[in-house]
This record gives sequence, structure tokens and C-alpha cells, in this order.
Amino acid sequence: MRYRAVISYYGENYVGWQKQLNGLSVQEVMEKALTSVFGKETECTASGRTDAGVHAEGQVIHFDAETSIPTDKIPFAVNTCLPDDVAMLYCEETDADFNARFAAKRKTYCYKIYISQHRRPMMEKTHEHIVVPLDLNAIKEAASYIEGEHDFKCFEASGSSIKNTVRTVYGIDIKTTPLPGVLSLKGETASGNPDGNMVFDSELTISVTGNGFLYNMVRIIAGTLVYVGLHKLTPEDVKNILDSGDRTKAGKTLAAKGLHLISVIY
Repeated sequence: MRYRAVISYYGENYVGWQKQLNGLSVQEVMEKALTSVFGKETECTASGRTDAGVHAEGQVIHFDAETSIPTDKIPFAVNTCLPDDVAMLYCEETDADFNARFAAKRKTYCYKIYISQHRRPMMEKTHEHIVVPLDLNAIKEAASYIEGEHDFKCFEASGSSIKNTVRTVYGIDIKTTPLPGVLSLKGETASGNPDGNMVFDSELTISVTGNGFLYNMVRIIAGTLVYVGLHKLTPEDVKNILDSGDRTKAGKTLAAKGLHLISVIY
């Protein structure tokens, strides 16, 4: 029987999803748990690789197993064999030819940033920290140029062997939420938007939905949008960067810790 499951993991302690010789991977941990539960060596395939330090809230995997455990109880059994930073959230039977990687139609990644003058300990390990205000309207305008089908070579890190760099970004959703716990001496909540469109004391999330992503693509998109928010680039610069295909003109690759795989659609 083939199963499809949704899993979640905190990526700091892993070299990424895929098994590697240089450290512990999420795939290795998950396969060890599946093998323990089913009493037979069990491999699993994910919708795609996540890099070292990247988190997943809705990664999808498939695996084959013969078991008397009711399908809805499989996550309970598997989770007893997993460390605290990895969990199976849902499991269902699926077609014998289902492939979590090749059947995926679109994915959503979210890059999380918090904008604050001071470090926020509860967010440090899952967000990028920006210490100065960002121009939200400029970020949204720049994001609109990235949506659609483009050659995204300018948003690909070096080291990739992929030849076709054309992808479709279906949408980029930019949201801000005021950070809790920022109070003035008068006991009033401090503004997250002290100067018009300049956002501060806020969480900024950049959710990118596409049919596929190049190596570090979302982290570079996020870094480029931050540069726009800092007025190091203009929104029109982003359009020109896409047209040029020149990686050196785009923003920096932001840290892996801020990247979260949110969902996979089939």
C-alpha cells in the first residue's frame, strides 16, 4: 500500500531533507522511524529537497508499507519514534503510482522576517532580523514584477546544475503583523508604521507560490525585496534585474532559518 503524508520539521539541526554523508538529514530520521514502526526497511520520497536549516510546516512525502495499523493512527505511531523537531501531521492511502515529487503542481514557501531595533529571542531561530524600517509599498510593487513566468536565473545561487531556469510564480503575498510587547512609557502599544509606509516593530512575511523553485530562489527573492525596502534598489530595478538575468545585481541570499515550506498542492 502506498501512503501520502504531511510532515513538519524544524530544520536547524539537519543538513536538509535529503540523506547526505556530511550530517544528519530529515529523510534519514523519518525513514528510521518508518522502519521501526513497520518492522521493515522503509524509504520515503518528499515533494522536494529543503536545504540545511530550512523549516517545513507542510512537506509532503510518500512511502510504501504493509501494516495493520489504521491509516489515521500511523502518525501517532511514527511520532513516538521521531525526535521533537520532526513530526508527521497527517497520513492517507493514495494511488500506487503517486509520487510526492513528480506529482506536485505548486508549492508555497514563506520567508519570515521581524523588523525590530532589538533582538527578539522567541523569533531569532525562525526569522531574519532587520533592525531598520522597511518601505512596505515599495516591496509590494517590486513583488508584482516577480509574479508570472520568467527566466529566474538572476535569483539562482551558484552551484546548481539545472539548465532550464524558467519558472512560474503564481503569486507573492506580503503581510505585516505588529510585534507584541512593544509598549511606550504611557502604556500604549508602539506603532508598527511610524512613518507612512515605513514598517517597524513588525513581522513581515513573504509568501511565494510557484510551480517550482531554483536553488536558493526564494531566499534571494526575499533578500532582493529587503533591499527594495531599504531603498538600496527600486521596484523598477527588480524588473531590470529579471530582464538581465544577472545574479550580481539582485539582493543577497537571506539566511536559511527564515525559510519555511508551507504547503504542496497536487
